Amino acid sequence: MNDLINEIEARLFELADPEYKAFHRKLMPGYAEDRIIGVRTPLLRKLANELSKRKNINEFIDSLPHRYYEENNLHAFIISKNKNLESSILEVQAFLPYIDNWATCDCWAPKSFEKNTDKLLPYIKSWLASPHTYTVRYALGTLMRFYLDEDFKPEYLEIATKIRSEEYYINMMLAWYFATALAKQYNSTIPYLTDHKLSEWVHNKTIQKAIESYRISDETKQYLKTLRIK
Repeated sequence: MNDLINEIEARLFELADPEYKAFHRKLMPGYAEDRIIGVRTPLLRKLANELSKRKNINEFIDSLPHRYYEENNLHAFIISKNKNLESSILEVQAFLPYIDNWATCDCWAPKSFEKNTDKLLPYIKSWLASPHTYTVRYALGTLMRFYLDEDFKPEYLEIATKIRSEEYYINMMLAWYFATALAKQYNSTIPYLTDHKLSEWVHNKTIQKAIESYRISDETKQYLKTLRIK
């Protein structure tokens, strides 16, 4: 292990909060306790800001797999600062196979993605075809993050609905995606429920998450309840 990685691990343990570790463990059932240090996300982001300026930071970025959950999140926050799409894609594709939990999967996206959604789309489609649970989840999350507002096209809903999986964390993201789509693109999204285009579990979970959303009117929520599959 080189000096930079030793330094980063030491810094992470200096920031550890045992109470936060105990709390966070409950959010990731089955994740090994000895791989969680217990560092709060704002502190990780602050450390990432500092470390991203180091000339030798690639020594850490290239040291996959990391041992600790917080190292993975730190890695994600560092590569999120990249404003160049081509190098961002390389960094993301190198990192995705090592993501092993929903929290690391959902907390980041490179700055370069937002202004390059047209060029990004082919990569999203390739990630959706991956056999790796969190690569698929990341692709769906990226669709949700960047393609439900001004860059929205109805065909993107069709891309998502073609995903069929037995994986809980993929299906949860599908439900989150379609619930968010209901809030932002209701007219295009509602046929996916009325025409039963989703799996039964994703269908009902989408309705549940939409009903819990503050962005959907009470009147619409009452209607969505009638669409539940019994």
